[in-house]
Amino acid sequence: MKLDPNICYQALLTRDARFDGRFFAGVAKTGIYCRPVCPVKTPKRQNCSFFPSAAAAEAAGFRPCLRCRPELAPGNSSIEANARLAHRAAILIEDGTLEGLRLSGLADRLGVTDRHLRRVFRTEFGASPVRFAQTNRLLSAKRLLTDTNLSITDVAMASGFSSVRRFNALVKEHYRMSPTNLRRKAGDSEGSDAITLQLGYRPPLAWEELIEFLGTRAIDGVESITEGRYRRSVSVEAAGRLHCGWIEVFRNHRHPTLVIRLDGVLVRVIPQILAGVKRLFDLSSHPIEIASVLGALAQDRPGLRVPGAFDGFETAVRAILGQQITVKAASTIAGRFAEALGERVQTPFPEVRRLFPRPRGIADCSVSKIAELGIVSQRAKSIIALARAVADGALCLEPGVDVEETLKTLMNLPGVGAWTAQYVAMRALAWPDAFPHTDYGVMKAMNETSPAKVLAAAEKWRPWRAYAAMHLWTSLKGR
Repeated sequence: MKLDPNICYQALLTRDARFDGRFFAGVAKTGIYCRPVCPVKTPKRQNCSFFPSAAAAEAAGFRPCLRCRPELAPGNSSIEANARLAHRAAILIEDGTLEGLRLSGLADRLGVTDRHLRRVFRTEFGASPVRFAQTNRLLSAKRLLTDTNLSITDVAMASGFSSVRRFNALVKEHYRMSPTNLRRKAGDSEGSDAITLQLGYRPPLAWEELIEFLGTRAIDGVESITEGRYRRSVSVEAAGRLHCGWIEVFRNHRHPTLVIRLDGVLVRVIPQILAGVKRLFDLSSHPIEIASVLGALAQDRPGLRVPGAFDGFETAVRAILGQQITVKAASTIAGRFAEALGERVQTPFPEVRRLFPRPRGIADCSVSKIAELGIVSQRAKSIIALARAVADGALCLEPGVDVEETLKTLMNLPGVGAWTAQYVAMRALAWPDAFPHTDYGVMKAMNETSPAKVLAAAEKWRPWRAYAAMHLWTSLKGR
């Protein structure tokens, strides 16, 4: 990504939150790199260098600021083809799913050569994928050292390091202090059963609207909203093992961050948990940039996000169950589905008691077993076909996949049409330009009865049509 040094320095002077996570400033005199929102005194222009990623700053010899904490900076999303490829790779690196793979394995996963991947990645982030992955592990470790009381060994393993010795050596090399010296006492009064972390976002954030959307679609027994706090069960597979537990997410009213509490048994999959929370709450969004395209549509609801998916399969099943019925009815059926087919899980929240069923378990179900839950046979067939495609690896429902190919695969499944595919693209794939133009609520909000006319009218909202759909749905509340 090409940076204009004058624009970057102006953003640094004004602590402009719009640029948070979009560049980092290295200060020659201190050897430290900062976010543009850093509260310390702004250095002189001649002492500043600007980098498109934390990895690029660390490759240039800078270490992270302990005040503004670069590990808390929000991420980015992109539309342009080569940038999309680079961001797809970054997503897979950040969520820890490709730990242990060589660059060639990452390139194969993305369907390109490793040479092409290196080129577009360096163009976008100013560093190689290998350097980016190492920086990501180090910043993840820094976050855990700062915010938790986890042992050094647990921090190393949770951050993706193969040995404590290697972890200690890299921290000393890059941060010029040992993990023990880097650590601050977290002061966690909740004991070792829960881990508390934070994730940043770019303000504004329409938190109430976000929570309401998730609350009305919450799956009974799996998710709940209580006093503005989102709670759910989670299951994450890593290194051939399934890690099951719970998370709780709520807004920090003093800083532009979300607070995440998670079950202590999830310590080894913290990167995957945080990646899921980022997706679910759309923390990589650029609200001001999006509002400038949406214009009047976005004026009444600044910072409205597109709720993503913690688990893409779960969201896709929920979408199929919601075909041609009310949101409330779909939530009731989804809860019944989870209660009958999901495993029990221990949580401190009585209302969260079940894991959503895994794809392989549903793939092995009969149509009659699902239909007896009050689900029509055609939808039961759709859900089983979806589960088989996901379990067999023919379909991946995560951000970073090839959207066009994934949409084709989805729509080849029985009972999956344009509405379901676009809704899944909005939420599970985090595709910002997805647009369910056949949706009744979208058409009603636009005062149109023709899906073709709705699609044509939405052209002015590209490449943020998913956000336009959210604004259209939300606008109906006032009617």
